[in-house]
Amino acid sequence: MKLTKTAVLAAALAVSCAAITLPAAPANAITLMDILRGGKKKEPAREPLPGVDSGASLPNATVKQEAKPLPRVTGPRYYTYKADALKRVAVDKLADPVVTSSISTDVAPAGDAGIRAAFATVDVRATPDAAKAVETFYGDYKKLVWIDGTGISEKAKTAIAVLADAASVGLDPWDYAVQIPPDSFDSADMNKRYSELATFEVALSSAVATYVQDAVRGRIDPNRISGYHDFKRKDVNLVAALKNVVLSGNIRNYLESRSPLNDDFRVLKAELSKLRAETGGDDRVVIAEGTLLKPGESNPELANIIKGVVRHGSDALKTDHSVTIATYKGTPDYTPELVALMEAFQKENGLKPDGVVGKASIRKLVGGDSVADKVAKLEVALEQARWLPVDLGARHVFINQPAFMVYYHEDGREKFSMRTVVGSKSNQTYFFEDRVQTVEVNPYWGVPQSIIINEMLPKLRNDPSYLDRMGYEVAVGGRAVPSSSVNWHGSTAGVSVRQPPSGDNALGELKILFPNTHAIYMHDTPSKSFFKKDMRALSHGCVRLAEPRKMAAAVLGVSEADVGKEIAAGGNRALPVKADIPIYIAYFTAWPNKDGAVEYFDDVYGRDDYMRKAFEATRAARQAQG
Repeated sequence: MKLTKTAVLAAALAVSCAAITLPAAPANAITLMDILRGGKKKEPAREPLPGVDSGASLPNATVKQEAKPLPRVTGPRYYTYKADALKRVAVDKLADPVVTSSISTDVAPAGDAGIRAAFATVDVRATPDAAKAVETFYGDYKKLVWIDGTGISEKAKTAIAVLADAASVGLDPWDYAVQIPPDSFDSADMNKRYSELATFEVALSSAVATYVQDAVRGRIDPNRISGYHDFKRKDVNLVAALKNVVLSGNIRNYLESRSPLNDDFRVLKAELSKLRAETGGDDRVVIAEGTLLKPGESNPELANIIKGVVRHGSDALKTDHSVTIATYKGTPDYTPELVALMEAFQKENGLKPDGVVGKASIRKLVGGDSVADKVAKLEVALEQARWLPVDLGARHVFINQPAFMVYYHEDGREKFSMRTVVGSKSNQTYFFEDRVQTVEVNPYWGVPQSIIINEMLPKLRNDPSYLDRMGYEVAVGGRAVPSSSVNWHGSTAGVSVRQPPSGDNALGELKILFPNTHAIYMHDTPSKSFFKKDMRALSHGCVRLAEPRKMAAAVLGVSEADVGKEIAAGGNRALPVKADIPIYIAYFTAWPNKDGAVEYFDDVYGRDDYMRKAFEATRAARQAQG
């Protein structure tokens, strides 16, 4: 049996960012049985070409290369999150040494001078950036911010109230907790009172600085989560923030405005507030585990399934199928009318509308996550939203990996969306942002080293001419060579492999580039069947588009017909994207849709769990007294 396109695809790249569909093999091709048996008999070893390290001496060309373990290329890893340790706020050096000396006497300096003198007694700890900012601020600003006479000011009380409500924007109130001096004190011991007020003054400024920084850029450094996260953290001028606090006539508005003010963040925040206010407990519909219902069958769980449609279907859906819903009597027979109702529910929820009730449909029918699960996802989403720009841009592309969807925005609104295939769990797509630069029609596929080493090399060691027969182009050190002439037992560092444009090219008709160090891009694919699946984490990391011409036309600002003409003209060509279009390759298990409703998705890579571990590590570091 010759190695057909289907056999090659199944055996070589069962899970692939760009699954290789190859031309038909000639009569002398390696067969599927050869692969299953471990390959054909090895050919004699060949001398390495320039740029390829053989890893062994070859005394004569007729001696077979000694078998060595196959190398592997592995992806990035997840880290144990390391939060910044607290740092002492060194304001003692800011106290006036002449005034401070009087603290040891029975007569304390009066008013603000006495409190500033008491800076010498302050032992407050804060995050490194906040501590440095507070030191710089009080070095420049010689007055107090939060003290009124011998008590705390109204501005201080308002600031404390905002910090205490930090959970409403997804932050942790304990990170900004400040001990408030008692209202009553011994007027005969003003040194003690001034020390309490000095500590409060520095502690609240430190808490405010920390809150501002967290509200703007988040508590968690995404780059400490994993190698799949790639962000430049936002710079926050905390000294300027403290000066703004002094000048602000409305401290509440100022502090609340530090969190993102875009619609997505606002919707997430409102959803969090709504869920936390719910008192009815878990409102999920219960459907027996393992339920699978197909049209024409009978199942006692059908009553719970219809209950789920009524509970979680839209008003429009229930109106369109009101007769079916009203006349259903809880019977187990899955009739055509009920199948039509289920198909409408599936379509509404972005599922394959086939009427088959399986795991994906049941997840939607039971309401997805519990209230507690949704709250946890919202807390992660609010944190991660701070990593992105406040303004995503009136025109932008947004890929949400857990949703397996891409959304194109223009003039500040979603213009269209489409299904995507993203990286598998073992070949995850990164979380980063970039700019769309080029649409390449009739593209070459430059095979990544990971695929060359992990998936092609085992076959090439048995059959060095494999790539020649399949129509791939091979180069060593930039010089084109036959695949059969390469010593595949050596290093592949200087070897490049690419698939020329063709109907079977793994990238299909086009790819959309936003150059990045992760070699991730959007592209077409000949494997269209994957888009019919509900779980679409199936690629090697790149993002496959269900409607690539539509996306290409959008970013180029032309019609789909124009894109089709470029493809039909033949030949590989790069079309520059003239507009400035940011693209966000994001990861949100909770995110608003275009109608302002929050949708929830499975944590396909388990990243939310790592975020929650980072929250715990940050909480522990900030509560440590040092």
